[in-house]
Amino acid sequence: MSSQIDHVFDETRVFPPSPEFAAAAVAQPGLYAEAATDRDAFWAAQARALHWHTPFTEVLDWTTPPFAKWFADGELNVAYNCLDRHVEAGNGDRVALLWEGEPGDERRITYAELTAEVKRLANVLTGMGVGHGDRVAIYLPMIPEAVASMLAVARIGAIHSVVFGGFSADSLRSRIDDAGAKVVITADGGYRKGKVSPLKPAVDQALADRGEGAQLTVEHVIVVQRGGNEVEWTEDRDVWYHDVVAAAPAEHEAQAFPAENPLFILYTSGTTGKPKGILHTSGGYLTQASYTHRNVFDLNPETDVFWCTADIGWVTGHSYVTYGPLANGATQVLFEGTPDTPHPGRWWEIIQKYGVTIFYTAPTAIRSFMKSGRAIPNQFDLSSIRVLGSVGEPINPEAWMWYREVIGGNTAPIVDTWWQTETGAIMISPLPGVTATKPGSAQTPLPGISIDVVDDDGNEVGSGGGGLLAITKPWPAMLRGIWGDPERYKETYWEKFEKEGYYFAGDGARLDDDGDLWLLGRVDDVMNVSGHRLSTAEIESALVAHEATAEAAVVGASDETTGQAVVAFVIVKESYLAAHSPEGLAQQLRGWVGEQIGPIARPRDVYIVNELPKTRSGKIMRRLLRDVAEGREVGDTTTLADTAVMSVISAQVK
Repeated sequence: MSSQIDHVFDETRVFPPSPEFAAAAVAQPGLYAEAATDRDAFWAAQARALHWHTPFTEVLDWTTPPFAKWFADGELNVAYNCLDRHVEAGNGDRVALLWEGEPGDERRITYAELTAEVKRLANVLTGMGVGHGDRVAIYLPMIPEAVASMLAVARIGAIHSVVFGGFSADSLRSRIDDAGAKVVITADGGYRKGKVSPLKPAVDQALADRGEGAQLTVEHVIVVQRGGNEVEWTEDRDVWYHDVVAAAPAEHEAQAFPAENPLFILYTSGTTGKPKGILHTSGGYLTQASYTHRNVFDLNPETDVFWCTADIGWVTGHSYVTYGPLANGATQVLFEGTPDTPHPGRWWEIIQKYGVTIFYTAPTAIRSFMKSGRAIPNQFDLSSIRVLGSVGEPINPEAWMWYREVIGGNTAPIVDTWWQTETGAIMISPLPGVTATKPGSAQTPLPGISIDVVDDDGNEVGSGGGGLLAITKPWPAMLRGIWGDPERYKETYWEKFEKEGYYFAGDGARLDDDGDLWLLGRVDDVMNVSGHRLSTAEIESALVAHEATAEAAVVGASDETTGQAVVAFVIVKESYLAAHSPEGLAQQLRGWVGEQIGPIARPRDVYIVNELPKTRSGKIMRRLLRDVAEGREVGDTTTLADTAVMSVISAQVK
């Protein structure tokens, strides 16, 4: 299909870095040569940017793939690297967190203040019997205590499992039980869309609901007072965060732990229905998180204000809200609420207020802003922005261009990043100041990362070819396994190809004639229409390229004639709704896709809808749309940001 999608993935628009930006950039072209000449030496140099209590002498142990060890004989403390060393270097007064609550309350927390908070909480956890290797579940809104909790757990060598605050009691319970958590840190509630969303009741339910023979491992629940909502209380188990932290000693010495000491478990969806506990360790993970944060975002910690909009419940929040920025001594914005509360320009208002210079968000959010039009961001001064980032899914060229023009003032380079929960940190991205960027392309693996596009047998497809994305060499931030299930780890990620040590990312990709990467989305988001393999990303990009389209989601639905048929759900820009009927727009869009890609890709059905089903992290839940397209009862909607959306869509489709 590569020849058919050239109109969708336009390789001719190229934006080289300005000479001024390139001259002052953190990353320089020589990084690629340095990494290619001696990969182990390159990663050793990146690791030595951290503080090691015991310096490492061995870089990589890959003697028993797929189980890697990085810097294994070295010792460090992750929290010390994120906090103490900056204070000791004289930067204690630098602001670490510029926190903005949804109602408009704010806090400015310095590195010295955050360090003191983390030390006190570490003492609280130790006093509760939490020690090296124990697990702590964190179920919090986007408040400073969430970051402090992660770092306090890391400081004492325990393992945190952050559970997204939008997950149900059932989801929380399964994660607590699988990890065997000893303590849960939560809040009474947090603000979302103008009201308090309760959290502790879900914790109470998760700890109460136990099947026969199920063992409750949780001994204590620490509760942050945020929402002010009434909560039930279990004596001898529940404690208020502010009470115990205020009473705790302010001194705590950071102990050194081996580089391969587990740092966190983060659960991601599994095809079997049972979530996978992705396990990450300390030294390699922190090395790559800090290296990528510094180079991909061109960070100057003395002058930049960084803002990653992700929730800490997702890996982006782990790596680019907590660990990467704080390891690099950055000042960053932390925002509790949603981009449209109390008004649709809230994000741009925050950028103006704090002078944000580096902004990192998801394509889904960008497309939702496109739907509302540029008039809203144009009301705010966004001139402080100098680097823009994209994460979470492939960004279509039209959204890329809108992002650059409207938010970046036609000057800020865009780093379109590809990575996964499993990879731990960014793997593919342009480097600002080095890479001439192309709208919609993730472009090239970062220095030190080995990635290729291969066929089903693991053979390189070469420039101009499409296939499967494979990581061909181990990388420092790689997952070390699935918690409690090493066989599932091997089967899920390492047995797709016969070549030993090839990690299958689950994504499709193509290489253009320049050898740049274009991500096509999950392989399971590929449809087989009359024997032709079509990517949902290709068709979605074609739809969004039409001037009437704000956002689109495409699924494959069973079809007696073609095996599968293309079904599209499209949000139309408000300016078009008044002048065109939904039926007329649907016909236009069907024809448009046929022109852009080919008749085989023309959707059987195009439904004009008001919203798409999204999780709170912004990902579109295509399986629910597939249910609608195939006339089935819609499945579980508990993880959606708005559970009523599917009822509205179902009514519109009928």
